[in-house]
Amino acid sequence: MTERILFVATEVHPYLKVGGLADVAAGLPKALAQLGHEARVLVPATAAALKALRGKGAEALPTTWPGMARGSRILEAPLAGRRARVWLLDTPGFRRRTGTPYQDAKGADYPDDALRYDELARAAAALAAGNAGLDWRPTVVHCNEWHTGLVPVRMLLQRVPTACVFTIHNLGYQGLFRAADFAALKLPAWLWHPQALEFHGRMNFMKAGLVFSDKLNAVSPGYAREILTRESGAGLEDLLRQRAADLGGILNGIDMDAWDPAHDSALAAKFDAAHPAGKAANRAALLGEFGLAAGDRMLIGLVARLVPQKGIDLFLEALPALLRLPVSCVVLGSGDAALQAALGAAAKRHSDRLAVRLGYDEALARRIYAGCDAFLMPSRFEPCGLSQLYAMRYGTLPIVHRTGGLADTVHDASAPRADGFVFGKPSAAALTEGVQRALAQSRRPAWARMQRRAMTRDFSWERSAEAYLKLYGLAQSSRR
Repeated sequence: MTERILFVATEVHPYLKVGGLADVAAGLPKALAQLGHEARVLVPATAAALKALRGKGAEALPTTWPGMARGSRILEAPLAGRRARVWLLDTPGFRRRTGTPYQDAKGADYPDDALRYDELARAAAALAAGNAGLDWRPTVVHCNEWHTGLVPVRMLLQRVPTACVFTIHNLGYQGLFRAADFAALKLPAWLWHPQALEFHGRMNFMKAGLVFSDKLNAVSPGYAREILTRESGAGLEDLLRQRAADLGGILNGIDMDAWDPAHDSALAAKFDAAHPAGKAANRAALLGEFGLAAGDRMLIGLVARLVPQKGIDLFLEALPALLRLPVSCVVLGSGDAALQAALGAAAKRHSDRLAVRLGYDEALARRIYAGCDAFLMPSRFEPCGLSQLYAMRYGTLPIVHRTGGLADTVHDASAPRADGFVFGKPSAAALTEGVQRALAQSRRPAWARMQRRAMTRDFSWERSAEAYLKLYGLAQSSRR
């Protein structure tokens, strides 16, 4: 049976990217299309997305649905041939968003989030019901993160029989709103209930998705287990335990063609597992780009959102000890203003050993993945993580905290299939010990074997896509 999947998210590469969700929203539908299925990725058309559409051959579709806002439309853009397309919901509200889909240019949350993401939910429900004016109707709707939590609710209210799957990418962000926002959405009063949308006096979009979707999954098996605990369940662990039979974990993949050091135009030199010599040229170029001193120090990269979840404060706490070792570090990211300031100050004090670039630049990220010897991810929790997969693909061995998807994907140097270094506690001392172990191993022949093993790991989306197809089938059986 050919599945028709409506994949609902807030970002998709290359039209709108803030984080890893954009890569997932592109990679999984492409893999499903390659397996013979059809996918449409529905995302909001912010100002940045509309700018990215220019010259891409986008077309306005002849859509209309009940409650459609004046001046709204859906634009179709290519993703992977005719079987996978991007549908951008262009409404006056989303069009005014000049920052990311989540925050304005000053880093503040948008005050109309509840209204805007309900607008996305209404459009998705209309498309699922087949009453949006298009000759295409999904066999399953796949929702992602709290922003899509009202999709199964709107489908229920419209009596849409299509199965719905909900993926948890990060339970720490839930979409909490005031009771007044619930009233503004004109939802039935019975939904304001502890077993529905109400959560300690507020409306919770994430909870809506967890309660009303047919099947749930997290983005790694490890994270699916962790969110059942009080430590990692973010207040929703009781609900998740109630739905444990419907909850699974499927690891994210990566686009192995797009992330390939043998064909990456952003790099100073191409290389692969069989011809690794080019990695040294990338290392030298990266040192020059950041103005770091050359030498035999281990070069460690860190590309992440600069927030406590990612363990950036642990890195800062460990930095004095790290700089007593023969290492240099490059950091790329943006986020918490205090962490940004602390990193900037540290880089000024140690300009020959530490370089920090604020913001996000994908080409630079690729050069960091290719040019570093090791890649640091001290995350307190990590639902899946893509950076460690990119780093391994580029022969840069990850040093990670044993949590979530990091524990699922990185095999410690003490393991038979070693391809990285895993430390057990989210602490500066454990982080430093992990770097020390990597330093010791880097002087041994086993390092090159670990690099080859990491570079030849199969992290393609095909395996994950097959798992999602099984999940879609279970959701449809459950709905029937």
